[in-house]
Amino acid sequence: MKFDLVSRFRFMAIVAGIMSILLWFVYMPVKYLLENESWHQSTIWIPMVHGYLYPIYVLFAIQLSVAKRWKTINILGLILAGTLPIASIWAERYVVRKYGN
Repeated sequence: MKFDLVSRFRFMAIVAGIMSILLWFVYMPVKYLLENESWHQSTIWIPMVHGYLYPIYVLFAIQLSVAKRWKTINILGLILAGTLPIASIWAERYVVRKYGN
């Protein structure tokens, strides 16, 4: 299986997008809106996993964008896409349309 820069970025963008969705729409409401400690304890893994995976997404995004010689502002946009739900998945679609895979 070929696992080039675009493939690695695609994988991490999708994973980061899913984790961001879980963080924003599962963990945050459970922690801040619902006052159920057992639910909070069962979702505590979400921010931890997101915290470990986001830096990997950032490294792959930087690696891809430097290899493709993107402008600094575009690199920052790609990095910040991992912080918003769905944005990293949108960035993944953009990269695939532009560079194929």
